[in-house]
Amino acid sequence: MLILLAERAIRKLVYVNNDDRNDCLQFAILDLLKYWRNFNPKYTNAFAYFTEIAKRGYAKGWNKIHPQKYKNTMSMDKINTNNGSSEGGMFNI
Repeated sequence: MLILLAERAIRKLVYVNNDDRNDCLQFAILDLLKYWRNFNPKYTNAFAYFTEIAKRGYAKGWNKIHPQKYKNTMSMDKINTNNGSSEGGMFNI
């Protein structure tokens, strides 16, 4: 049931590369299998709990496959002037 839930929940997401989709799906299934015991049976909505675990698994997989370089920083690209020389150029943020 957990695998079925992960496969159906990923249908709402769009991936350009099918390999990325499969990798993120595997991360979600792994998380579901790791954390299914943490569900508190006092709550009646198990579907929401397991779907959230799957969504976080997709995000974890995506961040693992495509890590953000230099998180929380800006890149500054130099714009060349004077016919390609970098002398007297401007920086673009």
